Amino acid sequence: MRISWIVLDIEGTTSSTESVRTGLYAYARPRLGPWIDAHRDDPEVAAAVRETGGATTAETVAILHGWMDGDVKATPLKTLQGRIWAAGFAGGELTAHFFADVPPALRAWHAEGRRLAVFSSGSVSSQRPWFAHSPDGDLSTLIERNFDTVNAGPKREPASYRRIAAALETPPGDVLFLSDVPAELDAAAAAGWRVTGVRRPGEPNEHARFGAHPVVASFEEIV
Repeated sequence: MRISWIVLDIEGTTSSTESVRTGLYAYARPRLGPWIDAHRDDPEVAAAVRETGGATTAETVAILHGWMDGDVKATPLKTLQGRIWAAGFAGGELTAHFFADVPPALRAWHAEGRRLAVFSSGSVSSQRPWFAHSPDGDLSTLIERNFDTVNAGPKREPASYRRIAAALETPPGDVLFLSDVPAELDAAAAAGWRVTGVRRPGEPNEHARFGAHPVVASFEEIV
């Protein structure tokens, strides 16, 4: 079996859900309003605020908090969170979490000539500092491409995976996708990708039904 690209999900796959939803979300939540007010002249921030539909900063923050509480993958929220997180990583206030088996596996795959990419619902602007600030060193140098729901599309739609394969300029069958979400694996498999489920102990999808997809508990099991 030829695998030229390995595409990684983050939350629940390379990193704990708690480290994202509790650590990062808790960091961003109180900073949304002050960040918006301090960066009103930034085109990306201004566009994200307009897309929320809020007339004032208070209204905008209330909408954003509502999306966070409902785990809504809204692009304006992801954009603003990503900017805040990037600043937090750069300032040394945030450190990413990775399961112990992940850094060695990524380095081994990279050394073998496998090319690595990320497809996460988190914005590209938040993915890059996450991998750059791991306790095991800078892993971002191993990641060649980053995809999110903005530049690829929803993670549960086969069309998104077809777009990524086209962007990677590789046949779908040469791509392996690793995720803890069965519906994402279904979508990738429907697009012709090879897939493997990741069943992490203690994670929300530990007891999920992965159907016919192969499943591992650690990247060490992937040959």
